[in-house]
Amino acid sequence: MIKRKFGNTGFEITPVIYGGIVSMRDGQEASDNYVSWAIDRGINYFDVAPSYEDAQEKLGKSLIPYRKNIYLACKTTCRMKVDAQKEFEESFRMLHTDYLDVYQMHALSKEEDVEKAFGSGGVMEMMVKAKEKGLVRKLGITCHNEAVALKAMSLYDFDTVLFPLNWHMNLGHDMGTKLCKTAKEKGMGLVGMKQLIERAWLNGDERESSPFPKSWCKPIDFEDKKLRLAAMKYTLSLGVDALVPPGDFVNFSFVVENIDECLKNPLTDEDLTFLRQHYEKVKDYPFFKVQI
Repeated sequence: MIKRKFGNTGFEITPVIYGGIVSMRDGQEASDNYVSWAIDRGINYFDVAPSYEDAQEKLGKSLIPYRKNIYLACKTTCRMKVDAQKEFEESFRMLHTDYLDVYQMHALSKEEDVEKAFGSGGVMEMMVKAKEKGLVRKLGITCHNEAVALKAMSLYDFDTVLFPLNWHMNLGHDMGTKLCKTAKEKGMGLVGMKQLIERAWLNGDERESSPFPKSWCKPIDFEDKKLRLAAMKYTLSLGVDALVPPGDFVNFSFVVENIDECLKNPLTDEDLTFLRQHYEKVKDYPFFKVQI
C-alpha cells in the first residue's frame, strides 16, 4: 500500500489506520489475525486508547513482532497530569513499548476540558514533558466538537488531529471544514474518522442486533458499496492524510480493500449528487453524540 506524508510530522503513513477497537472484545487470537492481515497489506499506523476496553492488552500483544516497523498512537481522556501519568505508564506496559509515536489528548468535548488540560496541573504539562524526554515523538488531539478542537489548536501547535470528517455532517452542517483548513495551515497530520457512518444508532437494541455492535454509530449498510465508496471519497476530498474506519474488522477490511480505488478515482459530481440524495433520506435522523 502507498504511503502518504502525515502533515509535518515527518512520518510516511498508509492512508488507512488500524483503530484499536478492531482488536477489542474479540480475543487474542482474533486480534493477532487482524493485525497480521493488516501488516500483510502494508498498514503501518495503529491507534488505540485505554478507554477501548481490552484493546490495549490485545493489540499490544499482537504488535510485539512488528513494533519497530510501525507507528503506534495512544490517547488519554485524563485532564489532569497526575491521573494521566499513571495511565500513560500503564499504556506503555500494556503496549509493550518504551515510546509512542503519537500521544493524543482524547475526546475533547467541552471548553471545560480544554481549560483543565491547559491549566495548572493539567495533562498538557505531562504531555509536553513526555515529548521532551523522548517518550513521545508527536502530540495530538482527538475531538468531536469543532469549536473545542479549534480552541485547543490555538493554544498549542499539536502535530496531529483526529476528527469526524463525515459526508453527512459536512454536507448538512459544514462540520469540519474550518478545522481542515486550520490543520492544513498549521501543517498538522489530519485523520478522518466516521467516514462510513450514516447516522447515530436509534437505540441500544438496534446497535447490539446489528453486524457492527462495536461501532459508536451506525455504518452504511455493507451491501451498499456505491454509497460506501462515495462516503470514503468525500472524506478524502476534505484533505485528510488517512482514514480510520469504524471499529470492527469488517469495516476496516472494506476500507483497506477499496482505498486504492478511492484514491485513483476521486470524488466526482455524480458521487456528490448521490450523497446529497441520500442525505435527504437520513437528515432528520440524529447523528452522533459529542461525547464518546
